[in-house]
Amino acid sequence: MRRRTQAPPSPLPQQAGIDPVRLRLPPDPDRSWPDLGSYLTARYAGTRGAESMARLLAAGRVLGADGQVLCAGDPYEPGRYLWFHRDMEAEPRVPFAVGVVHRDEHLLVVDKPHFLATTPRGSHITETALARLREELALPDLSPAHRLDRLTAGLVMFSVRPEDRGAYQLLFQRREVHKEYEAVAHHDPALAFPRTVRSRIEKLRGVIAATEVPGPPNAESLIELVDVRGALGRYRLTPHTGRTHQLRVHMNSLGLPILGDPVYPEVTDPAPDDYRRPLQLLARVLAFTDPVTGAAHRFESTRTLRAWHDHPGWDTGG
Repeated sequence: MRRRTQAPPSPLPQQAGIDPVRLRLPPDPDRSWPDLGSYLTARYAGTRGAESMARLLAAGRVLGADGQVLCAGDPYEPGRYLWFHRDMEAEPRVPFAVGVVHRDEHLLVVDKPHFLATTPRGSHITETALARLREELALPDLSPAHRLDRLTAGLVMFSVRPEDRGAYQLLFQRREVHKEYEAVAHHDPALAFPRTVRSRIEKLRGVIAATEVPGPPNAESLIELVDVRGALGRYRLTPHTGRTHQLRVHMNSLGLPILGDPVYPEVTDPAPDDYRRPLQLLARVLAFTDPVTGAAHRFESTRTLRAWHDHPGWDTGG
């Protein structure tokens, strides 16, 4: 059996919420890359990273395992590790706070606002719950146990210590966490509740919307009508699987798209800093047995969905 070589620790200083990029130089049997610069140029050719990598090299911001500055003209050494932090443009501040629900030496549970991503992805790097919490709580090793969509508010779990991360993530992989969501959508008197929706959902990389397709179901959601107020309904959504956008897709399939959804039933593409009409979906409850301490936990979000209490105000964005 081939033994996998463990990478040495990063020589770069920690930046709040931003993990360094690590590269291991691949084999070069044909000697295509006489130096480090030629390899990195070829690797990032035709991408936005090409210009950025050239700047990083010129500025001495690409480091080797022992912290030495690497230059474009350094010899190419297959198997060598190198690290760098990506250049990032300034991100607009998401003007909503992250609330701490529970914190101990192993586990952090927070109440995330709408519009704040859980983890760095795409153009959202520093303006994420992970980046903020690492910096604000001085927890540089904080890691997410699962992910909540940027547009969805509510409870998110993080592991505080690297050695506990796998145990908490495994809870979600094994579906041992009870999750309840709350949503506001229109009410259709012709639909009977509670009802279980099962379908096959597929999400293609690079495509915003997930779709329901023929085939064996891979997504299941229990949908309950909790209350009715005029033309609106308040729903409790309990997912039994964890497909991307599952609850939003299933509500839309019933003809009840969640209020404020910019993707279902159609993609509207609002501006990233348009906070007027947040998606009316909230991760309300997380309940589980702590795999590290054995404690029985049940956490509940204190956030509310504005469209339910003040639909005119939510609708106008005032």
